[in-house]
Amino acid sequence: MPQFRDAPAGRGYLAIPGPSVMPEAVLNAMHRPAPNIYAGELPEMMLGIVADLKRVARTDGHVAIYIANGHGVWEAALANTIGPGDKVLVPSTGHFGLGWAGMAEALGAEVEAIDFGKSAPMDMARVAEALNADKAHKIKAVLAVHVDTSSSVRNDIPALRAALDDCGHPALLMADCIASLGCDVFEMDAWGVDVMVAGCQKGLMVPPGMGFVFFNDKAAAVRAHMPRVSTYWDWTPRAQPKEFWEYWNGTAPTHHLYGLRAALDMIMAEGMEAVWARHDRLARAIWVACDAWSSDGSLRMNIADPAHRSRAVTALRLEAPDATRLRDWTERNLGLTLGIGLGMVPSDDPAWHGYFRLGHMGHVNGHMIMGLLGGIEAGLIGLDLPHGPGALSAAAAVIGEAGA
Repeated sequence: MPQFRDAPAGRGYLAIPGPSVMPEAVLNAMHRPAPNIYAGELPEMMLGIVADLKRVARTDGHVAIYIANGHGVWEAALANTIGPGDKVLVPSTGHFGLGWAGMAEALGAEVEAIDFGKSAPMDMARVAEALNADKAHKIKAVLAVHVDTSSSVRNDIPALRAALDDCGHPALLMADCIASLGCDVFEMDAWGVDVMVAGCQKGLMVPPGMGFVFFNDKAAAVRAHMPRVSTYWDWTPRAQPKEFWEYWNGTAPTHHLYGLRAALDMIMAEGMEAVWARHDRLARAIWVACDAWSSDGSLRMNIADPAHRSRAVTALRLEAPDATRLRDWTERNLGLTLGIGLGMVPSDDPAWHGYFRLGHMGHVNGHMIMGLLGGIEAGLIGLDLPHGPGALSAAAAVIGEAGA
C-alpha cells in the first residue's frame, strides 16, 4: 500500500481496536535505562500496581500477571482450572469466543460450544438450557467473552451469572475482558465472575506484552485441587509472591511496568466512573454518525441494538470491496488507519473486503473521535460512496454533552 503522502506533516492516527493509542505519559515513562530488577523502585512499585489493577477490575480477589498476549492468559486461566477430559461450555458471539474454545480443546478439554453467530449477543435461555441439562455437573467452567473484538457485541455477564445461579450450577464463570477492561462497565465481584482475563494493550493503553488473570477464592480452590500446573502458568506464586521474580517466574517486563504505572495513574486520576462515561459518550457519537451515514448507501453497524454494542470497538460493513477501499483511502490520504474486519468471513473470501472496525478505547477524547469520523466521511466522499448526511453534526451534538 502507498505510504501516507503527507507523512512529514502531522501525526497518523491508529484507530484500530488494539493496540490502542499510547499516551505521551506512558511513552515517556518507558523511555529510560534498564532498571535494577532486584531492589529499588521497580520491586517497590508492584504492590501499588497490583492494587490499582484490582480497582480497575473492581475486585478484592487476586491477580496474576504474565508476559503474554491475550492468548497467553486464555491458556493461563485454563491451565489453573481445567484438566484433560474436563468439560467447558462456551457460548460464542464471534471470532474470539471460538478461539478460546479452540484453545480449551487443544489442552484436552471437552468443549460444548453454542454459536450465537457474529451479530447478536448470547441467548441466555439457550445457555440456561445447556446448564440445566448438565445434571451431573460435568461442565467445570463457562468461558464467556464480555466484548468480542471481532464482532463488537457486548454480552450480559451478570445475566450469565444469574443463569448459573438459577440452576444451582457450580461451574466457574470465566470472562474475557481483553477488549472491554477500562472501557465498558465491568464489575468482577459484583457480577459474580470467578476468573477474568485481560491484556495491557487496549483500555490500559500500554504496548502489547502483558496479560492479566484475575481470580477469586473459589477459583483458587479449584487450582489447589489440580493434579499439576506447569511452573510457568501456575498463578499461585504470581499472585502471592515471596520474592519479586515470582511475579513473572523470572525476569520482569521492566519497561512495560513503568508504562503500566503511568497508565494506571491516569485512570485513577480520572476515576473509573468517569472513564466509563467518557467511553460511553464517544461510542454514542460514533453510533449516531454511522446511523446518519446508513440512511443512504450500504454502510451498516454489525450490532443493530445499541444495548448490545461495545463502548470500545464498533464493527461495520460496506458492500465489498468498499471497506478495503475506504481503509486504503484514509490511510493513504489522511494517515488514518482503520481496523480490518476480523473473523466475519474467511480472509480469502471476497466478502472479507466488506468489513472494517473502529477502535475507540483507552486514550481517546472528543476531538480524536471527531477527527476519526471526519476522516471516514472524507473517504466516503473521495470514493464517491453513497452515504446519508448529517453524521458529523450529529456526533458533535453527542460530544457536546461533555460541556453541557
